[in-house]
Amino acid sequence: MDDKAEQLTDLLAVDLEAGFTELVRVHAGAVHAFLYRVSGSFTEADDLGQDTFLRAYTALQGYAAARRRELRPRAWLMTIASNVWRNHVRTRTRRPVTAGPPVEETLDAWPDRTPGPEERAATAEDRARLVTALSALPERHRIPVVLHHVIGMSYAEVAEVQGCAVGTAKAQVSRGLGHLRRLLEPEPTALEEVTM
Repeated sequence: MDDKAEQLTDLLAVDLEAGFTELVRVHAGAVHAFLYRVSGSFTEADDLGQDTFLRAYTALQGYAAARRRELRPRAWLMTIASNVWRNHVRTRTRRPVTAGPPVEETLDAWPDRTPGPEERAATAEDRARLVTALSALPERHRIPVVLHHVIGMSYAEVAEVQGCAVGTAKAQVSRGLGHLRRLLEPEPTALEEVTM
């Protein structure tokens, strides 16, 4: 654990209110980025992010000071966010809702400016294709890809969030990237199809 994470967990151990405020300040951007990338919706990411931090605060209230001091905050929050997302998906499949605005309309509204795959894309069309392809990934691949390549978590942290071995996390990320590459392959034009 680095010094900043240790300072945060020490603060959580001695003053839950101040520690939680700092936890939100430090990690809200990453939680929102993760939820936005897995959901494709700015509004859903906001709602799910609030649910994530509500669940985190409720859990912290039940933890002894020693347990709060031993937390690995980023991995712990991403585990909660992943579970909130999975619960949301299960609920949504049982009770379908009307579609919100297309992903393309929400791209410019996303406040997190950390560079990710979309920001590196050359055009808005490329960004839209990437977001669409990411949304099309099976959840078992989408979550590890987002955690590793968008949030910047190590394979060990991804494994902790996913509740699996590090080798399994690496395989999930690798398979997800392979699937993402196939989804992003340019479709042949009509001329190319005729000449094939």
